[in-house]
Parts: sequence; C-alpha cells; structure tokens
Amino acid sequence: MALPNKPLGERKAVRDPEVEEREVDILIVGGGMAACGTAFEIKKWMSEGQTVLLCDKAAMERSGAVAQGLSAINTYIGDNSPEDYVRMVRNDLMGIVREDLIFDLGCHVDDSVHLFEEWGLPIWKKTEEGKTLDGKKGQKLGTLKSGAAPVRTGKWQIMINGESYKRVVAEAAKLALGDDNILERCFIVELLTDANNPGQIAGAVGFSVRENKVYIIKCKTMMIACGGAVNIYQPRSVGEGKGRAWYPVWNAGSTYTMALRAGAELSMMENRFTPARFKDGYGPVGAWFLLFKAKALNGLGENFAGSDAAKAELEKYAPYGTAAITPTCLRNHLMLFEMKEGRGPIMMDTVSALAELGKTMDKKELKHLESEAWEDFLDMTCGQANLWCAQNCEPEKKNSEVMPTEPYLLGSHSGCCGIWTSGPDFDWVPDSYKIRHNGKVYNRMTTIAGLFTSGDGVSGSGHKFSSGSHAEGRMVAKEMAKFVRDNADFTPTIKETKEELVDMIYKPVRTYLDNVEYTTAADINPNYIKPNGMMYRMMKATHEYGAGTATYYMTTSKNLEVVLDLLETMRADCEKLAAGDLHELMRAWEIYHRLYTVEAHLRHIQYRKETRYPGFYYQADHPGQDDENWFCFTNSSYDKATNEWSLKKVDYVKIIPDA
Repeated sequence: MALPNKPLGERKAVRDPEVEEREVDILIVGGGMAACGTAFEIKKWMSEGQTVLLCDKAAMERSGAVAQGLSAINTYIGDNSPEDYVRMVRNDLMGIVREDLIFDLGCHVDDSVHLFEEWGLPIWKKTEEGKTLDGKKGQKLGTLKSGAAPVRTGKWQIMINGESYKRVVAEAAKLALGDDNILERCFIVELLTDANNPGQIAGAVGFSVRENKVYIIKCKTMMIACGGAVNIYQPRSVGEGKGRAWYPVWNAGSTYTMALRAGAELSMMENRFTPARFKDGYGPVGAWFLLFKAKALNGLGENFAGSDAAKAELEKYAPYGTAAITPTCLRNHLMLFEMKEGRGPIMMDTVSALAELGKTMDKKELKHLESEAWEDFLDMTCGQANLWCAQNCEPEKKNSEVMPTEPYLLGSHSGCCGIWTSGPDFDWVPDSYKIRHNGKVYNRMTTIAGLFTSGDGVSGSGHKFSSGSHAEGRMVAKEMAKFVRDNADFTPTIKETKEELVDMIYKPVRTYLDNVEYTTAADINPNYIKPNGMMYRMMKATHEYGAGTATYYMTTSKNLEVVLDLLETMRADCEKLAAGDLHELMRAWEIYHRLYTVEAHLRHIQYRKETRYPGFYYQADHPGQDDENWFCFTNSSYDKATNEWSLKKVDYVKIIPDA
C-alpha cells in the first residue's frame, strides 16, 4: 500500500535502515501499463501455492507514462489486420524491427482495449450519420466489443476521454492482484542473479522512498517494466521550466540499466525518439494532424512537407521516405531541414484547420470542436493548456509553434530500443529469435533465464503505446507462471550478503553523514557530490557531444569519444554521490541508472556506422543509410565485474511480406 508524504519536508535518511527480506515465486517490478497488465492477468495462470509480489516506485494509480492521462489509445487493430500493423511499424522504424513480436502483439492488443471500456473508460463513438459522440453519450451506442464504431484519428488510433485512464487500469490491476501482494513507494535498483548460475535471475534489492527500509527479495522469475528514459539530455525548458519534459520525469532508464547490469543483452539502443510537440508546453500534436487535419507550415507560411524540395529530400531515404506514410523520424528531418535553411519557425496551422472543419458545423458543434481542441491537452498535458492561456492563444485565432524536443529512449512509443527478448514458440518464428531455458522457449524472456520484460523494455517492437504495453504485460504473465511450474525445483540463491546489499543501497546516505559537517553548506563539499550536480554534468555532456538539441542532434566519432570518456568519469564519481534524505537517495540511484542507459545509447550510435534515423540523430561521419552493411540489429552486453562492453550484429529476418 502507498505510504503518505511526510507533512513537512522529505524524510531524513539514517545510517542503518530497517531490512525486510522476502521470497516469492513471481516478482513484478514496475507499476505502469505493462506492469498493470501482468498484475491483472497473473493470478489466472498461477498454480495453487505460487506467490507473487509487485513493487512500484510510485503509486499505481498515477504511475508510468499514462500517469496524467491520454486523449487517445494509439494502438487498436479493429478492422485492420495484424499483418498491416507489422508493415506500419516496420515502415515507421526504418525497416529493422522484430516482426514476430509485433505480429504477436497485434493478435492480442484489442482484448485489453475492450477490458478498458468494460472497466469504465469512455471511448468516443461514431454514429451511423458520421457524428462524434464522446463521454457518456458515446457509451450509449454500446461497446467496441459489441460492434460500436470508434472515432478514428488515423488508421490505428481511437479517441477517448482519458484523464483518468491510468486510475481505471490500476484499479483493475490492484483488485486482481490484491493489496497484500503490492509494495508501493518501493524503488527496486539492482537485479540479483543466482549464486549457482549467473545466467539466471534470483531476486532484486531496493528501498522505500517513504521509510528508512531496504527490501531484499528472492524470486524464481521476474518481469521488469519501469518505463524508458527521460532527462538523459538537457531539456529545452530550463530555469523556471526545469523538469518540464514530454516523457514522465521519473522514468530513469531503470529498465535498461538493471537488465544490462544483470547480464541481459540490449538491442537497438541507438534508436531514440525525438518527438515534435507544441513548443515549451510539450502538448501532443497527433490529434491536431489526424483528427483536426491541421498542417505544419514553415515561417514563410508554406506547407513545406508537400514541396518539391521535401520530396527530393525524402527520396534519399527510399523506400521509407517514399512510402505512403512518412516515418516519424523523416518528418522531423524535414522540419530540421527547414529551420537550418532559415525558413523557421515551424507553425501548426490550427486556425485554418478549425475554420475548415467549422464550415460543416452549426454553432453548438463548433463550440464543442473548440472544447475538444483544449481537451486534447487537458487529458494528458495540462501545462500546454496553461501556456496557451498565458500567451492569450486561442487556437481558432492564433497558430502555435511546433518544435522537436530533446531525445528520449523508449520501446513502446515511436521508438524501438530496449532489451533483446524471445519471440513466441511458433513454427513461423525464426529460431534465432527464440530464447530457451532447459530446452523450452519463453515468450518475452530476456537472455537471463527467468527475467522477462514488456512495454518499453522490449526492443525492436515500437508502436505498442498504452494498450499494447498492457496487452504485452498480460502475455508475459502466462509465460512467467509457466516458467515457475517448469522450474519448480529451482531455489534462488543470492551470493551477496544482507550487509553487502544494504551497504550498496545506502552508500550515498553514509557518504553524506560522514562528511556533511565538513562544510557550512550541505550542498557544497569536497568529499561528495549531490545528485543534482551530477545531473547537470551528464546533461551538459550529452547535450553538447551526444547529439542533443545544442547541435541539431548531430554528433561525430570524435564527439562520441569525448562524451563516452566523460560518462566513464561520471560513473566513477558516482562513488561519491551523497543523499541526506530519501528523496535524494532516490535521485542518486536514478542518475546512476541514467548514466548507464545513456552510455549504452551512445555506444550503439558509435558502433552503427550509418545514420539509420535522420531527424532523431545524425552521425556526421556516417551520413545516410548503409543497408548493405547495417541492415541488422545491434546488440550489446555489459560485464559489471570487468566494466567491459561488447557489441555485435544480429541478423534481421523478414517475416511479413510487403503489401
């Protein structure tokens, strides 16, 4: 259960925390959409006597990327086919994807959407006359499962009233799992492999962010789904806007770092998502492009995306650039091209879009349309609505600027980095895509036996979004229960002692307590560094040398050498991180996770001798795509005992033919 915030300030950290040791069969790490899917599904597949525990750094009702809400569900197959879903994802991610994972998900995702509606999520419906009904009016037309038509904003998206989306999903997950099987405000920070078999998961260790307590948890199998990574690059908003980002600020790359340090292979970590959003407020643009049919204009008022120059630029990236739907990264590329040529800024033509739609509407319908324009933000990015108010911006009268943001790492949105996992055990899935333990294949299991992932954790299969992450979490639940049954005689053994684990977790606290009296200012000390200072060091390095916004997302081989050297020094300096309270202890471990994650990202860019995702990043020494040599996955692994990285190519296998 969630513990309340301390009324006055953060809880001070103590030298010797309480230690609680637990042992369960199944451990779920995370509380977002994927973890909620696993939590909802797991007890259906567990055998009698099996035990389960979920640990969430936050509180499940507002945990993860859907915390503030959404205005649309971006993956609903409906009348489409799973094969076309694969083709869409493959095209958007420049050809290199895990088609087995995408097709598998496409066969299951709608069932989660139907559950959301059953649990009370309002989904917009379309009448036979083509009118849009949202909220309770839409519910009167029946459910999607019964045949009601959703309001599509594109081929795959459906509109919802989603300000309480996560609460609806979390409530169902908590009811299914049971409060006694949930630890909220528990930050898992390190995975533990088995003392007798380092290639098998055995447990995890973490701490409470509300009490001075360390948790040591043994398990036979685990699912890690802690989201992607934000704040690994300096955001465009600084000063009073510090902390404003597109992705939730509490996602620290923990999924990738913990898996990497446990020995699991990562894949496609060079891929990043650099979303184009309303400037400064980070408001979503998808509904404006798809639902309101707005166009992006350059500073001269030109529809640059349809120009001859844009077509010529896209032809350089065929077949993706010449596809019917331009990939997300190439749409960014065109925006950046305009700005570099001095034809910025890029503006969303909200005025013309609403005026055109208003031609077929009466005053009441037009007023409702304008409210939908605001609700698109109020459902998911309230700050953008606040910014419009502050700037006296009425979208029907004044256009708004659109700008590519700082980079993010994720595997469930328009990105595909993550952990290499097994595909399903079907005949049509290539053997190279299957991971076995004791001769058996387990879907979505990593290269560490018993360690599973879903949502942002799974590489090579973006465009899952909220519904797909939930569905994938449910799919993993079945595999985890099967793994426990198949390995009933396995007894997890942790090689580290209780004292060693507590020393590791609370080292920043003890560093602080040992040295805080040396200076009169607690934040300035020659014997330690606070997490805030380390954050600025990391962001400055990645911003300037690692293809951040400072260089229009451009880097070079030499710049990568510089930033990797700086990151290595920072990781060494993390030995001197200091935390005076539990919030700072959380921040210390988050920056530690971010450093490993962004290092993996930059090592992958360095390894791949091409620019696979123009518009997301550019490797100036290797511009353009080199399909002859680099049309493959890139996988990495890390040995924490020797501090050595290794990278390799893995063959891509095409499963679904072109249409």
